[in-house]
Amino acid sequence: MAQARAVREIDVSVPAVWAILADHRGMSRWAPGLKVELERDGEPAPNGVGAIRTITGPATHIREEVTAFEPEVRLAYRALSGVPLPDWRGEVELAEHGAGTVIRWSLSCRSPLPGIDFLLRGMASVLLAGLVRAVRKHAPVSS
Repeated sequence: MAQARAVREIDVSVPAVWAILADHRGMSRWAPGLKVELERDGEPAPNGVGAIRTITGPATHIREEVTAFEPEVRLAYRALSGVPLPDWRGEVELAEHGAGTVIRWSLSCRSPLPGIDFLLRGMASVLLAGLVRAVRKHAPVSS
């Protein structure tokens, strides 16, 4: 199993970060050109466990299912289709750090390919950077 993690501290409260992270349709704000829709609501509705989101763009059509949804703590998902690597999974964990938040984005997959950890590290960093940009743009700064 290949794994990678990216970590950032941000001066925004955990509830404010969670509000951006857990809004699946709002993911479109993270990456211009991508459209995110909910194919199926989860529990709690609409963004919780079992939610299926589709992420489409010029060369992308990914379906993901939410596998863990712990408000203000953890969101995990797995790819159902559209990702060329088997058993693609992601997890985002939030932790209070003073008045701000530590965000940990982890990715994993099964692959015999050498160097896949490098690819996962890059993807985790890109996803985390997009979340941080969206949070800084749309959430109030902690005082």
